[in-house]
Amino acid sequence: VQLVESGGGLVQPGGSLRLSCAASGFVFGMYTMHWVRQAPGKGLEWVSGVSNGAKSTDYADSVKGRFTISRDNAKNTLYLQMNSLKPEDTAVYYCAKGKLEFHRTWDSRGQGTQVTVSS
Repeated sequence: VQLVESGGGLVQPGGSLRLSCAASGFVFGMYTMHWVRQAPGKGLEWVSGVSNGAKSTDYADSVKGRFTISRDNAKNTLYLQMNSLKPEDTAVYYCAKGKLEFHRTWDSRGQGTQVTVSS
């Protein structure tokens, strides 16, 4: 399993970023996929998940209405569109491979991409 995130960076409060995750080494379209994050000095926090066929999505309350998860199974790529970013969204964001079923669990994650929200 290989998951490679990209798209992070420094953005002002209220700004937007789009994260991408290129997946390989497994049949991407069979698995639920997630985004999780880790803020400085804190533990891992689940952010969002999308079912294997993209029919179902789920979000943490802290990002609901601001973030949108999507996937392109033909390109083996997972996305996270982040709008109205807040300083508390500052974290390393990881792409994570879930299970066949649509649950908030995962077994592998990438190296992460840093997102910093600051003026």
